[in-house]
Amino acid sequence: QVQLVESGGGLVQAGGSLRVSCAASGRTSSKYYAMGWFRQAPGKERELVAAISWSGGSTYYADSVKGRFTISRDNANNAKSTVYLQMNSLKPEDTAVYYCAARAVYDTILRTTPAEYDYWGQGTQVTVSS
Repeated sequence: QVQLVESGGGLVQAGGSLRVSCAASGRTSSKYYAMGWFRQAPGKERELVAAISWSGGSTYYADSVKGRFTISRDNANNAKSTVYLQMNSLKPEDTAVYYCAARAVYDTILRTTPAEYDYWGQGTQVTVSS
């Protein structure tokens, strides 16, 4: 079993920045999982914001966040892998609960739908005020 714990959400004004983190633990193999950050706003479907391969060599961004968000990961710790989402130039429409997810299947393609991810964190609220 893999545990994902998010942190770093909060309230920020439009144009500001936040960094959310996700610590994955429970299996050393989790450092080989692709990871993604999803978000879900009230009344909307959960959508992929960004994803990163296990090595960090490949990334994916939704068009709505390209140029503003950066996903990265740190696999140096054998006990856990940490994934970060740096969010800059935040907009009110970025307001949502942000979820970290892990895909426990090795492949070379970054997946974009929630059903393709196996483990989920509890979510962290990001609120951007106008």
